[in-house]
Amino acid sequence: MDLRSARWAALPLCLVLVLLQASIPALAGAPKTYIVQMAASEMPSSFDYHHEWYASTVKSVSSALLESEEEDGAYTKIVYNYETAFHGFAARLDDDEAERMAEAAGVLAVLPETVLQLHTTRSPDFLGIGPEISNSIWAAGLADHDVVVGVLDTGIWPESPSFSDKGLGPVPAKWKGLCQTGRGFTTADCNRKIIGARIFYNGYEASAGPINETTELKSPRDQDGHGTHTAATAAGSPVPDASLFGYARGVARGMAPRARVAAYKVCWAGGCFSSDILAAVDRAVADGVDVLSISLGGGASPYYRDSLAVASFGAMQMGVFIACSAGNSGPDPLSLTNLSPWMTTVGASTMDRDFPATATLGNSANLTGVSLYKGRQNLSPRQQYPVVYMGGNSSMPNPRSMCLEGTLDRSTVAGKIVICDRGISPRVQKGQVVKEAGGIGMILANTAANGEELVADSHLLPAVAVGETEGIAVKKYTKTATKPTATLSFAGTKLGIRPSPVVAAFSSRGPNYLTLEILKPDLIAPGVNILAAWSGDASPSSLARDRRRVGFNILSGTSMSCPHVAGVAALLKASHPDWSPAQIKSALMTTAYVHDNTYGLLKDAATGEASTPFQHGAGHIHPMRALSPGLVYDIGQNDYLEFLCTQNLTPTQLKAFTKNSNMTCKNTFSSPGDLNYPAISAVFTDQPSTPLTVHRTVTNVGPGSSTYHVKVTQFKGADIVVEPNTLRFSSANQKLAYKVTLKTKAAQKTPEFGALSWSDGVHIVRSPLVLTWLPPM
Repeated sequence: MDLRSARWAALPLCLVLVLLQASIPALAGAPKTYIVQMAASEMPSSFDYHHEWYASTVKSVSSALLESEEEDGAYTKIVYNYETAFHGFAARLDDDEAERMAEAAGVLAVLPETVLQLHTTRSPDFLGIGPEISNSIWAAGLADHDVVVGVLDTGIWPESPSFSDKGLGPVPAKWKGLCQTGRGFTTADCNRKIIGARIFYNGYEASAGPINETTELKSPRDQDGHGTHTAATAAGSPVPDASLFGYARGVARGMAPRARVAAYKVCWAGGCFSSDILAAVDRAVADGVDVLSISLGGGASPYYRDSLAVASFGAMQMGVFIACSAGNSGPDPLSLTNLSPWMTTVGASTMDRDFPATATLGNSANLTGVSLYKGRQNLSPRQQYPVVYMGGNSSMPNPRSMCLEGTLDRSTVAGKIVICDRGISPRVQKGQVVKEAGGIGMILANTAANGEELVADSHLLPAVAVGETEGIAVKKYTKTATKPTATLSFAGTKLGIRPSPVVAAFSSRGPNYLTLEILKPDLIAPGVNILAAWSGDASPSSLARDRRRVGFNILSGTSMSCPHVAGVAALLKASHPDWSPAQIKSALMTTAYVHDNTYGLLKDAATGEASTPFQHGAGHIHPMRALSPGLVYDIGQNDYLEFLCTQNLTPTQLKAFTKNSNMTCKNTFSSPGDLNYPAISAVFTDQPSTPLTVHRTVTNVGPGSSTYHVKVTQFKGADIVVEPNTLRFSSANQKLAYKVTLKTKAAQKTPEFGALSWSDGVHIVRSPLVLTWLPPM
C-alpha cells in the first residue's frame, strides 16, 4: 500500500481521534469562564427579564451563594448576557458548578471558554472588479440597499485614508450600532465609512486578568494592525499611490469600497476569547450588519459544542452572511477550522504579483526567492560576502539552523550572510536574531513543511526567502565549498506571475472531519502578499524592536483571504439585496474557477502538483461571474436543522440551534449529503457499496425562460446518473429539483474528484463532485 492509500485507510481512525480530542474537558481547577446556552422560551413566569433568570440560575448552582439571599453575587459571576444570535450567558464557574449548571432547568449546553487565534491593492484587479465595475454595482444597488460589513478582529485605525467617507451618503437608517469611546478613540473617529466600533473584553479579563492599560488601549483603536488590514481588504476606500516601502505600488481599495464598516474588537494581547467573540456576533447582528468577516479560529468541535458555530447559525437566521478563515495549518490534511455548512470557509491562494529577489552564490548559481526588504543597509550585487549555515549534516532543522533567539554565536556569524531554516519562530524575527549577532544578511530557506511556497516579508536586514529546493542547494554549497560566498539583490514588484493563482501551502486542508459529506473549504481567495491599510501603532514586522511605521502593510494568511470573500459578498448583497446568505454563497461557489493563468489545473504550492477540492474547495472566486450565476442552491434554516438531524444529536443538543421553536426532526434527509449544498461529496461506507442517491434543488436567478443541460465527470470508481438531465425553467425564481445516483463499479483507495455542471450556453453552474470510499472498520 502506498503512502497516499495508507493515509486514506487510516482516515476513519483519524476522525475518531480528532473528535475525541475535541471533546476532552479541561482539567479541574479554579473558576473558569463557561458559556451557558439557555432555552429562552422556558423562562419561568416568575421572571420579567431573561437576565434575572440567568442570575437566579447561577445562584442555584453556586456553593458559595446557596446560603445567601443576595442576588448581587450571582450578577458578579456573569461575564456576558447574550440575546440575539445566541440566547444565554457567560459566567465564572468552578468544575462542580459547571456540572450542576448542565443539569439546571432550561440549560441547553455548557461550553468551556476557548482561545482562538488570528489567521494571519492588486487583488481587486486580479479578481476582475476594478473601480469601473464596483462603482457600477453600487450605483445600481445603493438606492435599495446600503451594505454593512462587520469585522471581528483587533480593532481599527480610523486615520487611515482607507476609511475615508468621501462620497458616501448618510449612515443607513437601519443601523443600530454605535461608536464606543475609550482611550485613543472618540466618537469623531467614526464617520460615514466607519459607522460602528465596539470592544469586547469581559471574557478576556475574567480569564487572563485586567488588561494592562499602560501598554494596551481598551478602546476600538487597533494597535496590532491585523484588524485594520482585514477591514480595509473587505471594504476599504480607494487610496492612490499606496505601497509598502515602494513595493506593490498602486491604488489600494477593498472589494466593496462603498460598503460601510463596523469594527468589533475581540482580540487582545493574550488572544481572542470565545465568550467575547460570541458577544460580538450577538451585538453585530442586533446592530444590523449584513456581512460578518471573521479571520480567526481554533480547534474544531462538534457543531453543538462550537459556540461560534451556534452563534453564526443565529446570524444566518437573521440573514447575515458569515465568511470565516479556513486556518493556516496546511499542508496537513484534516487541518481546517470553521467547518459549519452555514459558514463560508475560505482558503488562501496567490496572485499574479510577486516581489522577486535573488541570492547569487560564489559558484555563480542564482537562487530565486522573494523579499520586501527596503533599508539603508544593502549588499553590493558586484561583491561576494561570506555565507554560513549553522545546521549540522542532518537534514532535520535544529535551533541553530532555525536562528532561534540566543542560538547564534557572534564570532561565527559576524560579517556573514546566514542561512536560516524556516519554522518555530516568526520569519522576520530570525533576521533580527542574525542582525543582533552581527550578521549582514539572511537567506531564509523553506523546509519540507513549506515546500516551494514563498511568502515575502519586510525584513530588518537584507534577506531573501527561497523554496525548499533552492534551500537544499545553498546549504549543500556551504558544506562543499572551501570558502562559500553569496550576495543578495532585490528586484521590486513584478506582475504577470505564472502560474497563478496557486493554493498556498499554509492554507488549511480538508476533508471535513465532522461531516465528510460537506465539502470544506468552500473556496479560495487571494491570501498571499496582500497590501492593505495598517495601524500607526504597529511595525510592519509586528516585532516590538522594529521601530518602523507604515500606512500600508503586506501580509499573508487565510486571515487575508477571508475579507476578500466578505467584501465580494457585500457586492453581491448590494446587487441582489433579496438574496439569502446561502444564495450568495452558492453564487460564489458555482462560478469559481479551477484553472490558472496557464490554463492548467490549479496547483498546490506544497507539492507543485494539481490541487484538489480538499485544498481549493469549489475553486477560486470569480466575482463578476458570481453577480450573474444563472442558478443558485438555496438553503433555509429548516434545511440546516434537517442536516443537523443527521448528525446524531440528542434533542437537547439540537435545541442549541432550534432555540425557541418546537421543531422536531422530520428525517427528510437520508444522509447529510442531501443538504442542498453547492458541492456534492458522496461517501460510500459499505463494502460492497450500495448505490447512493443525493438530491438537489436549484433556483433560477437568470432569464425567466431558460434550459440547462447537465455534464458530469466520468469517474473510475462509480457510474453517475443525473435525473432529469435537462432543466427547463419558465420563470424567474422558479425552483427545479434533480437527483444524482452513484453506483460503485470499482471502489478506489483514494478519493476521486470531478464536477457536475449545468449550462444554458451562457452560464456554467459548476459543483465540485467528490467520491470517497471508506475502508471497512
